[in-house]
Amino acid sequence: MPVEQSIPPQGASLRGIARNGISTSGVNASDPPALVLHRGDLVEVLSPREILSTLDGEGRLEGLPFMPEMVAFCGRRYTVSRRADKICDTVDYSGSRRLHHGVILGELRCDGSAHDGCQAECRLFWKTAWLRRVSESSTPAPAFPADDVEALRARTAPFSRTVGEANGKTEITYRCQNTELPRATEFLSVWDPRPYVNEWLSGNVSLGHFLAVTSRAAITEPMRKLGMLPEVHLPGTAHKDERFAPLDLQPGEWVRVKSKEEIARTLTADGRSLGMWFDREMFPYCGGVYQVRQRITRFIHERNGKMMTPRTAPVTLEGVVCSGDRSTCRWFCPREIFPYWREFWLERVPPPANGSR
Repeated sequence: MPVEQSIPPQGASLRGIARNGISTSGVNASDPPALVLHRGDLVEVLSPREILSTLDGEGRLEGLPFMPEMVAFCGRRYTVSRRADKICDTVDYSGSRRLHHGVILGELRCDGSAHDGCQAECRLFWKTAWLRRVSESSTPAPAFPADDVEALRARTAPFSRTVGEANGKTEITYRCQNTELPRATEFLSVWDPRPYVNEWLSGNVSLGHFLAVTSRAAITEPMRKLGMLPEVHLPGTAHKDERFAPLDLQPGEWVRVKSKEEIARTLTADGRSLGMWFDREMFPYCGGVYQVRQRITRFIHERNGKMMTPRTAPVTLEGVVCSGDRSTCRWFCPREIFPYWREFWLERVPPPANGSR
C-alpha cells in the first residue's frame, strides 16, 4: 500500500510537491484522476446535481454514504481540516483504517436530523470527488434549483433509516457514515510505520505533534503487545450495583471534571460505570472546568445500527474531544469524537469570571 498518494519518487522533495496535484492511485485508467487535498486547502462543496452523479443506487461512493445531513453544505466553502488517511474503527475496534480520497472539512458535524435526532455529533467525511479546490477571489457557486436538492435527498434519505420486523416487533435500523466505515475503508496495521510517517508527510500534523505521538506509540504499543499495559484504562473500586446521585446537568452549565482518583471510586474493577468505561483519552481533562454541551438521550450504536436511549443520560462538554494522541492502535485519528461523561464524574462550579474555561 502506498504511504501517501502525493509522495514523490526517491530523490525528490518530500513535502509540498503535490500541494496542487492529482492522484491516480487506486482508480481505473478510464476514471478521472482524484483530487489531492491537504490541510488548509480551501474547497467548495459541489452542487447537488454534481454530487448525485458520483453516487451509486444507494447513495454511496466507494462504499461511503453521502448523508442527507450533508446536503445543506452544497455550494458552500470550507477549509480542509485533515485528510482521513488514518482514522479509528469504532465498529469492530480493529484499530486504524484508511478512507481513500477522504477529508474532513472545518468543524462540520452531523446534526442527526435524518437519523431521528442522533446526538453523537460525528465529524463528516467528504470524498474529494464531492469537492473542488477554489481560491478566496474565485466566484462563488451560483444558486442551484430546488429540484436538484430534492433529487439528492431522495437518493440518500431512504437508506439512512430502514424499518423492519423482528420477533413480532417493529425494528428500525440506521445507516450512516460511521456504521459503514469498515466497508468504506481499508485496514492499517499498527506495526506498519508508513501510515504514521504519512501523517507528517501529508501535512496532517506538525513535526512536533508527529514526534510527540510517535514517541508515545513506540513505547506504548510494545508494552501492550507484551501484556505490560493494562487493558482497563482506569480500574475502580465501586460495586457493580452501586449508584451515585445524578446532577441533572443542563446545556450551558459549568462543571469541573473530578480527579482520576475521585472518578475511580465510581468505577468497577473493569473500569466501567453503568456499562460506560472511562477512556484514557479523557485523562487530560481531569481537573479542568468546562461548559456542558448537551445531555445525550439518544445515539446510534455504530456496530448494529440501533438507536440507544440510555436510562441515565450522560453529557458532553464543550471543546472536550478525543485527541487521538493516547489511543493505542488508533494513533492520530482526526475524528475528535465527543466522549460521554457520567454526571457523577463531574461537579457543578460557578461560571468562570472571564466566561471561558
